[in-house]
Amino acid sequence: MAKILITGCEGTLGVPLRRELLKRGHEVWGVDLQHARHQNYFRADVVNFRQLSRPFKHHKFDYVYHLAAEFGRINGEEYYDTLWKTNAVGMRNIIELQRENNFKLIFSSSSEVYGEQQRFPIMTEDIMEKYPVVQHNDYAITKWVNEMQIMNSVKKHNLETMRLRFFNAYGPGELYHNYRSVVCLFCYRALHKLPYQVYKGYNRVFMYIDDFIPTLANAADKFKAGEVINIGGTEYKSVEEMSNIILNYLGIDDSLVEYLPEDKHNVINKKPSIEKAKALLGHNPVISLKEGVPLTLEWMKEIYKDTIKVK
Repeated sequence: MAKILITGCEGTLGVPLRRELLKRGHEVWGVDLQHARHQNYFRADVVNFRQLSRPFKHHKFDYVYHLAAEFGRINGEEYYDTLWKTNAVGMRNIIELQRENNFKLIFSSSSEVYGEQQRFPIMTEDIMEKYPVVQHNDYAITKWVNEMQIMNSVKKHNLETMRLRFFNAYGPGELYHNYRSVVCLFCYRALHKLPYQVYKGYNRVFMYIDDFIPTLANAADKFKAGEVINIGGTEYKSVEEMSNIILNYLGIDDSLVEYLPEDKHNVINKKPSIEKAKALLGHNPVISLKEGVPLTLEWMKEIYKDTIKVK
């Protein structure tokens, strides 16, 4: 089995990924900002090269999953300095460590790199190679910068890397704050009777966490250097439809929902081709929004039972 390091191992994706890789028999180590109880763990900020290099002084890793990043469009606008340092400098530090230690890198990119692709309603991985793309927010730009950093590192140093572009993963394990994913935001706010905004005419493909993590773990087991792969679901729904599923399950009306026509920082449609993920990584998303949203809500009810007001 392989020896694997996960940056961002205490995050929404890092925790279940670590659990899945351990279940498969891999030796898994982690890096994150916070103190953690795990033995196979190093506390480090990816921006700090001295801290980030510590694991590599003691261990030789076969694979590194680079999940650690500042996440979210609005977060990226309001905390742009932290976003750029963490995402761009953090990526550069990872590349330098990859050059020195020769591990295989699995990078977590984002659907945001595609910008607004109205000419191509289904996003295939090669669009960026054929047509100019304009990203709409700092978060998206940093993720594309990361991919360009990787492409340059491959040309200069012949490093082995896979780029995975994630599309709207959601589900249990994602703890609420104001910059989380749209499903998490709506679920939490609906449960707490807090107002939220829905942009009409915006469409997404949603992917439940249990459909996602096995595919993410397969990236190490089925690693192929140089590949760029979309990982997303199959259900293409409007954000308004997703909100209605939440409200209907909770048995409440939409009186707290403000419907708006445009989100200037966001793209209107996101629909990926996931054929490569199916062929190369065995991706098989089967959990629908009507199944996944209630599972997420029930998990949140337990996690936030002390703050949810019951009639």
